[in-house]
Amino acid sequence: MINKNNDKFIDELRTDFDGLFEDEELKELGEDLDNRIVLNDEAGNEVEFEFLDLIEYQGEEFVVLLPCDESNEAGEVVILKLEDTDDEDTEAYASVDDESVLNAVFEIFKDKFKDDFNFVD
Repeated sequence: MINKNNDKFIDELRTDFDGLFEDEELKELGEDLDNRIVLNDEAGNEVEFEFLDLIEYQGEEFVVLLPCDESNEAGEVVILKLEDTDDEDTEAYASVDDESVLNAVFEIFKDKFKDDFNFVD
């Protein structure tokens, strides 16, 4: 497990893509992947995610994360921008405020995994 700090409140980072995966696919995804990331919200609470992918878009890198909590039945993902840091061993993430960037990154993710998941629009 990797501990990462994030200054942004996790709830603000959640991007709602209702029905991203069918329920059975979510269950299988959670069982198959062990790439867990723990982020801290503004209150210092740890929030656990599955790392799904790293996407390059317009010269920047974005991570696509799936919350591990039981309440994420709709298959919502979190998309964060990877920030540069002075320390090679530390990664920093930032929220993405531009809806068009979020949608473009998500479309790349969907295209990349179209054969692996049944995305519901």
